[in-house]
Formats: sequence, structure tokens, C-alpha cells
Amino acid sequence: MNEALLRSLTPTVLGILVRRGADFAAAEDAVQDALVEAVRVWPADPPRDPKGWLITVAWRRFLDTTRADAARRRREDLVEDEPAPGPAPAVDDTLQLYFLCAHPSLTPSSAVALTLRAVGGLTTRQIADAYLVPEATMAQRISRAKRTISTVRFDQPGDVATVLRVLYLVFNEGYTGDVDLAAEAIRLTRQLAAAIDHPEVAGLLALMLLHHARRSSRTAPDGSLVPLAEQDRGRWDTGVIAEGVDILQTALARDRLGEFQAQAAIAALHADAPTAEETDWVQIVEWYDELARLTDSPVVRLNRAVAVGEADGARAGLAALAALDGALPRHTAVAAYLHERDGDLATAARLYAEAAHRAPNLAERDHLTRQAARLNARRQR
Repeated sequence: MNEALLRSLTPTVLGILVRRGADFAAAEDAVQDALVEAVRVWPADPPRDPKGWLITVAWRRFLDTTRADAARRRREDLVEDEPAPGPAPAVDDTLQLYFLCAHPSLTPSSAVALTLRAVGGLTTRQIADAYLVPEATMAQRISRAKRTISTVRFDQPGDVATVLRVLYLVFNEGYTGDVDLAAEAIRLTRQLAAAIDHPEVAGLLALMLLHHARRSSRTAPDGSLVPLAEQDRGRWDTGVIAEGVDILQTALARDRLGEFQAQAAIAALHADAPTAEETDWVQIVEWYDELARLTDSPVVRLNRAVAVGEADGARAGLAALAALDGALPRHTAVAAYLHERDGDLATAARLYAEAAHRAPNLAERDHLTRQAARLNARRQR
């Protein structure tokens, strides 16, 4: 069973059902039923046209559900519109679905969460982690969003800002390696940039490219994380970096700064440094100041504390960190790093160990555990 194929076909099938009149919640349920049926049937009897098979089965499941619900009998006239057997048209509806999910009846946060779950393929836990909220809270938010749009028509697509937020979070999940969605997020953002002349769309595309250019250097052969300062910069994709910088410079020249352009500027400064020691941390702190002004995000201020520690010394970084909530994800790991930079190896080792217990994924936990072990070994010499 080719799970990647099923995942890639899901947005197209869902989009076709929505365009044919199915409300989003019912369409999603029908597509999920079709996917379950595919997992059961395809190993023994693979279809010649997987997309057409999924569309037909999903549509029939939707119609079956519609007939069984007396409140929705008005939809029975759609029976004659069942897709004809044969190859389905080669249409990519994914980006359109992103806009449809960003419906004006939803708050931006609910629209993002719904799209990540229904179209992006992320789990409720992954979305909750991205929003720094409990999984149960996010599950309720997604359920409310589904109920809200279950009775509306998708003739008022959402705004660009919400779609950009979704693409950004999808890319982040792919970039961490939890779900391989980074390349898909870049593909969709390229489509959006080609269709819309918007500096923040360009800023997001530049940000994705600049991060993606060093993806191959972020992990060692054994799968362990390699910090930015230790990465082999010879493995960074200079062509992709050049493209990202060029896109960013064009966007910045329009003098309509947004958060994605500011993030891309920080990534460009890292990419431009021949070595970690030559990184222009002073400029990076200035860009974090701009980013904090634009977003007022605690995560931005956490990253700024690291940059301050590099630009002005570890004590200055710790002072900036002290102003932040200690419960913030990765706060303990940043504190450990800054204490190590300040020469307090005992405190740093203890904090690395604490951070490892709170790590959001196995790779990060193993990295932090090794950092604690490294410092403990140094102290015993």
C-alpha cells in the first residue's frame, strides 16, 4: 500500500467533493471512508486509476450519508452528477482548498487549525504543539470549526494572511522531520507567489528556501541533530540560497515589511556567514527587534535572547531570557546553552538534562541528553 500516494491524492478528492456541493465536514468524512476502503481493497486489487477510484468511492459514500439523513434529502438531486468512470482530470486543488478552509466565518486561528488537520495532514497533537496549547484544547477548536462551516457554502474564500500562516506551519512540521511536508509547502507557496503579487508571500517563499537549503546538513548519518554552528556549510545548497536571497531583496525593496520577510532576513544573515564565528549577530538582534514589534511573539523573544547572548555576551542573553516565562517551550534548553556560554557548566548540564525530558521529539531529546553528558564529562576531567 502506497501511503504517500493516498496522502497526495486526498486534497484533490476532497476539493472535487466540495466543488460538487458537499459541505466540508461531510466531504472529509467521505474521503476518509474512501481511504479506509482503499487500504482494505488495493493490496489485492489495485485500481488502474487510483484518483478516479477514490473520487468515485468517496462520492458514493457522501451520497449514501446524505440519503440517510432526512435533514439533507435536498441533496439527493446530486446523484446524477456522480463522476463518470475513467481517468480523473489532472487538477491540483490543494492551494484552492487552503483558501476555502480559511473561511470568513472562522477565526484565523480556527481556520489555520482546520486546514492543517484536514488538508495539511498534521495530527491534532502536532497542531497543538505549534500553537503551544494542550492537545485537548486544539481538538475542541478543530471540532468547533467543523461545526461552524458544516452549514455554509464555500463561496467566500479566506484571506492571504491565514493561508500563509498555514503554509508556514506545514513547512515547519516538514522541516523538523515529523512529517515530510516541507517540499509540498514550498511547492504551494511557489504557486501562490506566481498568482499573487504580495511581499509577504515572497517573504515566506524566501524563508522556506533559505531554511530548506541547509536541510541535508541538519542531521548526522546516525540521525542525530547537528546545531547550526556545527553544520558543514559546504553541504548547503548555494543555488537555493541565492534564489531565496534574491526573492527576499525584491520583497524588502517594496518597503512593506512583514513577519515572514523579517524571518527571512535573519535566515539570510545566517546563510551569508562563511563560518558560524563570522555571523553578524548584531544585525540579527536588530531584525529580531523588528520581528518582535511585528508579532509580539514569546517564541521570537526567546530566539532573540539567544542572539543577544551571541552579540553582547552570555550574561546579556540570560538577562533577556529572565524576562520570559520559564514554561515557554525550549526555554530551559536556551538557558542551558547560555549558562554554558557563561562558563557555568554544572548549571548548564542540569538544565540540558531537564530540557531533554521536555523535548517535543526523540531527535531533540537525544541531542539535549548528549549535551548534558558532554558537559558532565568535561566537569569530571
